[in-house]
Amino acid sequence: MSRDEASQTAERVARESYGRLVAYLAARTRDVAGAEDALAEAFATALRMWPAEGVPQNPDAWLLTVARRRQTDAVRRRHTRTAGEAHLQLMADEIEDAAQSPDDIPDRRLALMFACAHPAIERGMRAPLILQTILGLTAQDIASAFLISPATMGQRLVRAKGRIKDAGIPFNIPDREALPERLDAVLEAIYAAYAKGWGEIDGAGAPLADEAIWLGRLVVSLLPAEPEAKGMLALMLYAEARRAARRDPNGAYVPLDQQNTAHWDDWQIDMAETLLREANAGGPSGRYQIEAAIQSAHVARRRDNAPTWPAIVALYDHLYGLTQSPVVALNRAAAYAELEGPDAALALLDALAADKRMADYQPYWAARGHLAAKAGRKDDAHEALMLAIGLSSDDAVRQYLHKRLEALRDG
Repeated sequence: MSRDEASQTAERVARESYGRLVAYLAARTRDVAGAEDALAEAFATALRMWPAEGVPQNPDAWLLTVARRRQTDAVRRRHTRTAGEAHLQLMADEIEDAAQSPDDIPDRRLALMFACAHPAIERGMRAPLILQTILGLTAQDIASAFLISPATMGQRLVRAKGRIKDAGIPFNIPDREALPERLDAVLEAIYAAYAKGWGEIDGAGAPLADEAIWLGRLVVSLLPAEPEAKGMLALMLYAEARRAARRDPNGAYVPLDQQNTAHWDDWQIDMAETLLREANAGGPSGRYQIEAAIQSAHVARRRDNAPTWPAIVALYDHLYGLTQSPVVALNRAAAYAELEGPDAALALLDALAADKRMADYQPYWAARGHLAAKAGRKDDAHEALMLAIGLSSDDAVRQYLHKRLEALRDG
């Protein structure tokens, strides 16, 4: 096997199993940073050995065994033989268990997710910590999702991992009475991971989106009476149902209002509708139930020609009252344009421009360019579209915006 092939296999395993292996490695030691370091060394060893010796039959078990040995070495360096003897024996037992049952490595991600959402962790860092430790997102990716600088996010993540170890936070699913305080962060992390995968429409994000949906199903199965868990899963399924329609046969980006609804996945939409009904019957509407209701209204608008724009704007009003999120305000402005016209929507965006986080937020400039073009404000549209193109990370989206720019120039 070539080094490139070994690297591709290691990348695939990292993408598919990173969080599961970190959760397993950290479950006993409660040292997330140490587990990540050990796993990183195991991947480095794989890149050295696999090209010459071949990829093992079970890469996960191989990596787990190597990483466990690195952890054992680290403990031996930190402790005297007597102080560390019990801990070292415990690790050795788990290595042996993994070797004997290579196809049955326990999946402890959900327990680690709830550990990362422990009250001892700063509230604003619970979801970012889950995203990095369970789903392997970089500090830069996470910072982008939460609209703060990568350096600040990286420093906060290091502190949060140290807090898990220092406070001795247990890796388990908490009792039901402790769940509400932690569930919000778990749901926020899962949906942020899905949004990251959804945003990469070139196909690279599909595995991350699939993983987020799987975790969403896991949470719903664990907590079937929690309406927001069902609302979040419904929200992801509404979006996922449209994945195949986001590209035309030539691979070009297709926005929602131009998509061929025949390419939407009816099964996923029906499942989302069922989950949303169950969620709404289960308690007061929260953020994810409202966002799912907005997607349901878009489905009715596109498939049945239902006049749902007033309902969509009203739902965004309610959602903004709950979240005070600038992203919600942006989406509300785009919907408001369908009722009151582009000039009224641009006035809302003018108020939002004072938020410094919008300066580098690509959807803000794309929406502004679209609305300014509809309002006949060519100079404003040109400037906004140029900024949106510069901030776009997806080639298909850039090409779509370039076409909008060309149409603007052509009058």
